[in-house]
Amino acid sequence: MTQSTAQKRKGFRLFNYFGEIINELKKVVWLKWPQEVLYLTGMVLIVTIIAGIVLGSLDYGFSELVNRVFVGG
Repeated sequence: MTQSTAQKRKGFRLFNYFGEIINELKKVVWLKWPQEVLYLTGMVLIVTIIAGIVLGSLDYGFSELVNRVFVGG
């Protein structure tokens, strides 16, 4: 196989790859604006805030535990 043939095949594979990406994107079911987008964004924000509060509370509790047990404060 000559170098030009290898380059042609590589170029063809690259073109085929992008063609497959476009075909897959056509199959995607996109969210309806603004109802679903705003609802799901709100859900993500609520879950993130709750997770932050829970993890922050655990961190604070363990910090106090370590300070009282090991540091003696």
